[in-house]
Amino acid sequence: MSHKSSGPARVPGWAVAALVGGSLAALVAAAGAFVTARLSRAIVTPSLPIDDVRILGYDPRAGTVSLSVSADAILPGLYSLRFSGDTGHARIGEVLSVSDGVVVRSVIAVDYGDLAAARHGRISGWYYIHPRELDVPVEEVEVFTPVGPAPAWLVPADPALASAGGGSKWVIQVHGRGVRRGETIRAVPVFRQRGYTSLLISYRNDGDAPRSSDGRYALGEIEWQDLDAAITFAVDNGATDIVLMGWSMGGAIALQAMGRAVHRDRIRAIALDSPAVDWHEVLRFQGRMRRIPDLVGDAAFATITHGWGSVITGQEEPLDLDRLDFVKRSDEVDVPLLILHSDDDGYVPVGGSRRLAESRPDLVTFVPFQVARHTKLWNYDRAKWNGAIDGWLTAQGL
Repeated sequence: MSHKSSGPARVPGWAVAALVGGSLAALVAAAGAFVTARLSRAIVTPSLPIDDVRILGYDPRAGTVSLSVSADAILPGLYSLRFSGDTGHARIGEVLSVSDGVVVRSVIAVDYGDLAAARHGRISGWYYIHPRELDVPVEEVEVFTPVGPAPAWLVPADPALASAGGGSKWVIQVHGRGVRRGETIRAVPVFRQRGYTSLLISYRNDGDAPRSSDGRYALGEIEWQDLDAAITFAVDNGATDIVLMGWSMGGAIALQAMGRAVHRDRIRAIALDSPAVDWHEVLRFQGRMRRIPDLVGDAAFATITHGWGSVITGQEEPLDLDRLDFVKRSDEVDVPLLILHSDDDGYVPVGGSRRLAESRPDLVTFVPFQVARHTKLWNYDRAKWNGAIDGWLTAQGL
């Protein structure tokens, strides 16, 4: 005897809801884990800057370039326009007009590349390509770091100005994340006019110096060892009084060297441009700019600061963000600091710099800018920037 099929069994509504809910929860968890992994890797993995400005036209006869409007593109001052994936470089001058989403700027020079064919680029404060453009003597030297020989530029002190000190005053320039030593060339003149020898260094994973074994940034916690090697190089070559200058992440590197370098007793002062003095604040700020929930940011912090996170990030050693926090460690500052930072930085928030200055008014001199963006303070107002450094050096007897 046959029986007619009654069709597929009906699944109870509560079971469907449970299955759907469980699937959604799993998807949400998976998405969160994916974003956390990407964010964690991005924090410690060297990467190239993004061409974020559209190049709308170049008129070589008029000497102008038209760009899409952005916070950087409309800044007054002198800048680099790096274009076509860093295959081209131009110097651009003041803003001539802004209308209908287009900013027109003067073009001072096209150093290399085809600007007429370029469609995308980025505005950079890294203005000079090589120190010889300053009409100063330059030596190519190598600093022997723990990861191998790292190239550096050595600009000897002006003999006429260094005669009193015998060339014993040195400034060591430490560039920021994602750029190279050329970023720091802007600081050579102000120190050279005071009789300083300038050493512009590279450090692991920056594209000039050797890679570390893991090829990852340590946000200053390990890179300071390369600066330590540079300090030793300076001491071996006659330096008795050393000023460190750190730009962005280079500021974190300089602050680590302040208390950990072999020859830390030779460090007389530290100048900082747009410095990362509190990485918790910096990373959370960048996460919020990318609309990443704080919960995901906290998970990324846990990933980069614990040994188990190396499976995701490729780090050989976890980071200690507290050791990199000089707002909390302000009592350990033992040399004069100059901090130059813009309120609208857009990459490294100014709050940490202000709090550090407020906690140590005895040693920290804070010079605020309002609309100069990140590490573009020299470009925006060279007179103020140079004057701040020169006046601070005078006040410190340096």
